[in-house]
Formats: sequence, C-alpha cells, structure tokens
Amino acid sequence: MNVVAFFIAMGLFVFGMWLMGTAPELPGIQAIAFFAGIMCVTLAVAIPATILGRGDGV
Repeated sequence: MNVVAFFIAMGLFVFGMWLMGTAPELPGIQAIAFFAGIMCVTLAVAIPATILGRGDGV
C-alpha cells in the first residue's frame, strides 16, 4: 500500500508543479489554475506526512 500511496503522491506533485507552471499561459483562468496547482502540491505533501507516516512504527 505504501508504494501505491507514493506513486499517487508523486503524480499529484508533478501534476501540481506542471499546473502552476502553465497557469500564466491560460487566459482568464490563471488564478484558478495556479490555486489548483498549489492544492495538488499540498495534497501530495500531506499524503506521506499523514498516511505513510502511520506505517509499521518504523
């Protein structure tokens, strides 16, 4: 399960960075796209900090 959560978190992180990078090129929805990128990166950091941090006690 840790591997699956890692790949989900890494995918969200990369997608969020891509979304923040392309936000200036999206006319009319720059702020929404940038905020969505920030939320993806935040969720990607929260997954290992909460779910993966509760592992086998190691």
